[in-house]
Amino acid sequence: MVPNICTASGDRCLTVVMPCYNEIGTIAEIINSVLNSPFVGELFVIDDGSSDGTQEVLRDLNYDRLQVIFQPKNQGKGAAIRKGFAHASMPFVIVQDADLEYDPQEYGLMIQPLLDGHADVVYGSRFISNRPHRVLYYWHSLGNRFLTTLSNMTSNLNLSDMETCYKAFRLEVLRSFTLSENRFGIEPELTARVSAGKWRVYEVGISYHGRSYEDGKKIGWKDGISAIRSILKYAFIAKRDLRKATDG
Repeated sequence: MVPNICTASGDRCLTVVMPCYNEIGTIAEIINSVLNSPFVGELFVIDDGSSDGTQEVLRDLNYDRLQVIFQPKNQGKGAAIRKGFAHASMPFVIVQDADLEYDPQEYGLMIQPLLDGHADVVYGSRFISNRPHRVLYYWHSLGNRFLTTLSNMTSNLNLSDMETCYKAFRLEVLRSFTLSENRFGIEPELTARVSAGKWRVYEVGISYHGRSYEDGKKIGWKDGISAIRSILKYAFIAKRDLRKATDG
């Protein structure tokens, strides 16, 4: 069990992994917000081949706890997350999008079940919270709930928001499996591997300040099709890989 070294007094025990692609309008603000959290020990920003000036902004930033990794070309959110996970060294790890949809002030809320020793993985749900939410697209919400239901059917978990960005892990969990997905299929793959490992999963309600497509939202219907493929694929692969690792 990870020792309880991260407290409200500001001890830093959290690695933040931030995939980033063409976020020039928000990148400096979100980095500043993340580093203002008393829980953050290190922040890895993985720029996924940005071409809008984001890379120039990142090169001008100079923070002790910030490390920027530049992918040579655009490979996808999953590839960026995998790169960040490989560098993580703090007891707990969380994913943070580079836009302003998710609030770093809620890190304490996210990691509390980890600190209490109740959970190995915590999902931040946008659907079980009374916190502020921007009202956006009905069909996106319906699609998210469909993907979550399909994932629950194959993983035997009872999540309300499988596709959420905010997933917090004990580092031991991430070291127990190898991820493969390069794009948005990383979300169902993570869920399938966590389920296969029988890790303790909790949910907490979070706020959500969603973006419109005019604001720069990138996910579309093709990513939904890819997510379905990943859910069905990893329902079998995650369990198979775990058996191989155990037998080996």
